[in-house]
Amino acid sequence: QVHFVESGGGLVKPGGSLRLSCVVSGFTFSTSGMSWHRQAPGKEREFVAGITSAGVLSTGKSTHYSDSVRGRFTVSRDNDKNTLYLQMNNLTPDDTAIYYCKSSRYSEYWGQGTQVTVSS
Repeated sequence: QVHFVESGGGLVKPGGSLRLSCVVSGFTFSTSGMSWHRQAPGKEREFVAGITSAGVLSTGKSTHYSDSVRGRFTVSRDNDKNTLYLQMNNLTPDDTAIYYCKSSRYSEYWGQGTQVTVSS
């Protein structure tokens, strides 16, 4: 059974950093592209960052980001640990949301998410 467990969220002040983790089970993690998404109160869920399973995109890179987080967030993966990461730096109140990970191969599945709150 496909399962995602996100963790690492919390309360942080503007300018601070957090590192989110997503542990995956139920499929061969290394063969799936993965992504992070977030949903802020009263808003639709949106794409944040993605990483390929192998190889590169047409951009020549294996990762891609939304305009709002590019240059501040870094997505990575450890296939030996079946874990996806999101390093978030220079956080702003606009980053406040529940963060979810997702598989490109099993896109109908979502975890419970992890809450990130950026506030002074």
